[in-house]
Amino acid sequence: MDTICLVEDNDKVSSFIKKGLTEHKYGVDVIDNAEDALQMMQQKPYNLVIFDVMLPGMSGIDLCREIRKTQPSLPILMLSALGTIDDRVNGLKSGADDYLVKPFHFNELLARIEALLRRKKVSEEENHILSFGGLKLNTWDKTAERDGQQIVLTAKEYSLLELFIRNPAKLLSREYIMEKVWGINFDTGTNMVDVYVNYLRNKIQKGFDKKLIHTVIGMGYILKD
Repeated sequence: MDTICLVEDNDKVSSFIKKGLTEHKYGVDVIDNAEDALQMMQQKPYNLVIFDVMLPGMSGIDLCREIRKTQPSLPILMLSALGTIDDRVNGLKSGADDYLVKPFHFNELLARIEALLRRKKVSEEENHILSFGGLKLNTWDKTAERDGQQIVLTAKEYSLLELFIRNPAKLLSREYIMEKVWGINFDTGTNMVDVYVNYLRNKIQKGFDKKLIHTVIGMGYILKD
């Protein structure tokens, strides 16, 4: 079942949308503000998010920008009573995949949701192989290889390598790595990240002349060719 995060502070609108989507076998979580929605999206994976431009506190435009910082491929459908060309352009430029003007017919909303989810599925099928510097990572069967040589990884080592390959040439702090791989958003005071980076280095670099994971002293690690 595909799950949808619906951010809407109008109870009548959210009830109308949730009822229709539930009848079409979607799971729907309704949240009435952007700040709580961001927290929920960190705790639970969604297949799609729908929200209004006009929200209490943080606006839908700002919410969209925040989502895109950490989830660049999450389908976003923006709703708004603001229907001018400039309004639509602003919404799409902020990172939305589609923009639907209120009032709308439910069948149109449903069709746009189905189109966004279909597009996401095709994109995932086309991009399930991640590669960098001779490394190849298959995100479907969770296997890895370098220059055709298979590399056997533990679950955490695989998650760590995937994080690096999805962020090539970017300096990743130990705190960021800990949050993304272990789900811990504070400094535990341990050297757990360093230990696992060394495990990973031994597996992907042993026997190869070129090193891929580099240490930036006092700052973190970077994957570069």
